[in-house]
Amino acid sequence: MTIHRPAALSLFDGAVLAQAGKDSMIKLDPRQLVRNPVMFTTALVAVLATVLTLRDVTSGGAQSGVMVQISAWLWFTVIFANFAEAIAEGRGKAQAASLRRTKSEAVAKRVSAVGSTRHEVVAAADLRSGDLVVCEAGDSIPGDGDVVTGIATVDESAITGESAPVIRESGGDRSAVTGGTRVVSDRIVIRITANPGEAFLDRMIALVEGARRQKTPNEIALTILLVGMTLIFLIVVATLPAWASWSGTAIPVVFLAALFITLIPTTIGGLLSAIGIAGMDRLVKFNVIAKSGRAVEAAGDIDVLLLDKTGTITLGARQASEFLALADVNEHDLAEAAFLSSLADETPEGKSIVALARIRFQLKEPERADMIFIPFTAQTRMSGVDLSHAQIRKGASDSIIAHVAERSGTTPGRGIKDLVQLVERVAKSGGTPLVVARDGRPLGVIHLKDIVKPGIRERFATLRAMGIRTVMVTGDNPLTAAAIAAEAGVDDYLAEATPEKKLELIREHQQGGQLVAMCGDGSNDAPALAQADVGVAMNTGTQAAREAGNMVDLESDPTKLIEIVMIGKQLLMSRGALTTFSIANDVAKYFAIIPALFLASYPQLGALNVMGLASPQSAILAAIIFNAVIIVALIPLALKGVGYRPAAAEVLLKRNLVIYGLGGLIVPFIGIKLIDMMIAALGLA
Repeated sequence: MTIHRPAALSLFDGAVLAQAGKDSMIKLDPRQLVRNPVMFTTALVAVLATVLTLRDVTSGGAQSGVMVQISAWLWFTVIFANFAEAIAEGRGKAQAASLRRTKSEAVAKRVSAVGSTRHEVVAAADLRSGDLVVCEAGDSIPGDGDVVTGIATVDESAITGESAPVIRESGGDRSAVTGGTRVVSDRIVIRITANPGEAFLDRMIALVEGARRQKTPNEIALTILLVGMTLIFLIVVATLPAWASWSGTAIPVVFLAALFITLIPTTIGGLLSAIGIAGMDRLVKFNVIAKSGRAVEAAGDIDVLLLDKTGTITLGARQASEFLALADVNEHDLAEAAFLSSLADETPEGKSIVALARIRFQLKEPERADMIFIPFTAQTRMSGVDLSHAQIRKGASDSIIAHVAERSGTTPGRGIKDLVQLVERVAKSGGTPLVVARDGRPLGVIHLKDIVKPGIRERFATLRAMGIRTVMVTGDNPLTAAAIAAEAGVDDYLAEATPEKKLELIREHQQGGQLVAMCGDGSNDAPALAQADVGVAMNTGTQAAREAGNMVDLESDPTKLIEIVMIGKQLLMSRGALTTFSIANDVAKYFAIIPALFLASYPQLGALNVMGLASPQSAILAAIIFNAVIIVALIPLALKGVGYRPAAAEVLLKRNLVIYGLGGLIVPFIGIKLIDMMIAALGLA
């Protein structure tokens, strides 16, 4: 299966850059700036500096040239921060535009009842929740809904990028359809589940547009910290004039304003929003839509990962591998009974039983005129066929044993012990045993083999190295579950899982202070998806599942849960690393500028003036220029994210402190010195 995604945007797409340039100016609106307290403060200081500079220029002040440059760079600092956010938003809006193109001014064939043969043509925008529409081959599905009757293949490539059509049918976990997709074959009747403006695509478009993204709790907490640091430096700078006056030094107010801006955490303040938006953007590239930034952050803090066995850990289609007959039964007779009972079974397992019997014993399909097929049900847990001369049943061991007891009227004795041993042998090997009986007599076991996906064991080892505990969730019996869990390398498993058991397991972990992630696609998964801290719903699943999850995987790939965790951790790491860099950066700038600023009054500070800056004016100007350009330099890192390698939290913390903490201390000394040398060479101060 090949995924054909639209071409990804480059880091700095020309169209995105052009729009970001315009948006960065629009974001100077105080009503938008106030959402970022650090940048709002910077803008206020820039206004003050501009007013004072104009006054100095008109009065012919000696420092007017430097003051003009300082005012300009203060405005550039605000604009560059807006530019970083606008780029991140622009990339999200481009993804939203891609989704929006899947919508069209479609019409719908509305019917009054499921069995109605007459329909009226209405605009898709006029449909309301509860309306019934009929869609045939070539029709666009006019809105979100559930298939209430029929089965059809649907082209969802406009949304998922998947080139192969998918099956949508009434009942089960593949009944949900999305507006904007197209019916390829057959006919279905759909009950619309969303009013105009409330459809899946409408919500997804709004969610990926960065401008509408709400701040997460972590961002709010970090913003409060940045505001606190800003107030501290405001007090520090406000006390400098009195100190300078006492020492006989006069410091222009514009210089103090510039010093204040270079010391407050403008770097992380300018990039904070871009980091969060970019995290959601990285998910969109994986065709995963997060309904909130909180969900992305929670993915990075996950302690326990619940994964379905089928389709996630195993390939999903169990295959018949052998027929295990009881001692007094001929293998040919077992294979023939299994063959006949599976002729009407359209599941991959049923087809594999028919194929294996044909290959092993060259069996041919008989006339079906006298055959009555018994479908599988969740209540009986078996299926089969009634012939004119025999009754054959195939199913779970306990169901077949009960069936045998019912047919004979007594408790089964002879052969049951051997049958149980065969069942346990298959289960312990990680397979699924299906028992076959004819006329109330057990014949043997069909071994259905679950194939663990290649490389999945290594992926679980990677998660373990990250401190994440993996739990396999399966409806299999405990013996089969234990064997698959051991082969796949998961830390634990939940066998014979029911919706109640899943919910109970999640709550148990959460009560222990752990964050839990899981994925699902069925209505029975909805309670657990809603309870989990990160609930990833499959787009192919039911409407209930998609509503309950806080993420939706458009490609419906359960293994993507692992990538989601990686992206969440990268988001948290990126924010932490750049915060560390920013704070270290501010400390370094403080020790770089203060000695130069007061060197004339306090020659003793010469011991601290390790940078040897040319003059107080060039020191201030160099610092304010560095403060602005470092935001631009870090935009790619904020958008791409800090490189992440799975490791323990302690290892990552030490690495980030060395790289970004030490780097944040060293880079300003080098950068400010180089800029100071250029200013002196050009005679700008």
